[in-house]
Amino acid sequence: MFTGIIEATGIITDVIASGSNIDFWVESKITPELKIDQSVAHNGVCLTVVAIENNSYKVTAVAETLQKTNLGWWKAGDMVNLERSLRLGDRLDGHFVQGHADATATCVEKQILDGSWLFRFTYDAQFAPLVIEKGSACINGVSLTVFNIKENELTVTIIPYTYEHTNFQQIEAGTVVNIEFDVLGKYLLRQQALTKA
Repeated sequence: MFTGIIEATGIITDVIASGSNIDFWVESKITPELKIDQSVAHNGVCLTVVAIENNSYKVTAVAETLQKTNLGWWKAGDMVNLERSLRLGDRLDGHFVQGHADATATCVEKQILDGSWLFRFTYDAQFAPLVIEKGSACINGVSLTVFNIKENELTVTIIPYTYEHTNFQQIEAGTVVNIEFDVLGKYLLRQQALTKA
C-alpha cells in the first residue's frame, strides 16, 4: 500500500530482457535504505527489489505489468518516481494507492500557468465510472486531485514543488503515463454490479 507522495526519483541505468520479463536497474539516493524483497512503487507500479549493488538496485516487471503500464517504454536515462510502501503510523498525505496501475493515459495538453502547470490526460472510456470531479487519481505514482472530468478525460494541476521533485517536469503532450484509479470507487462499482445481478 502506498500514498502517492513521491519520496525520490530514480534513473534507469540498465534494461535487460529476460524471457517475457524485463529487469530494470535503478539508481537512486534511497538505494542504501532498501532491502531485498522490499516493495517500491515506480511511476505508481509496485515492484520488488531483487538485487542491490552500490547505489543501484534491480526490479523485475512481468508480462502482465508490461502490458498495462508504460514500463515497456522505459530506457536507460529515464527518470522514474519512487515511493516506498506505507508504514503503520505514517500520515496518509495522499490517498490509498495499491501500486497496481489500471491502465495508461496519454497527456494531450501541458499548459504553464502563473505558478503551476496544468496537464490534461485521456484514457480508455471504460474507466470513466471510476473518476469523479475533485476525486483522486494516481498518475505516474503521484496522488492528485482531478477536475474538468469528461467521459475519458481529466485535468490536474501541479505545484512547483511536485513539478521539480517528480518526472512531471518531463511530461509533454503525447507522453504516456501510468494511472491508477481510486480503489474506493472500484469497490463501490463492484458492489453496485453485484447488487444488480
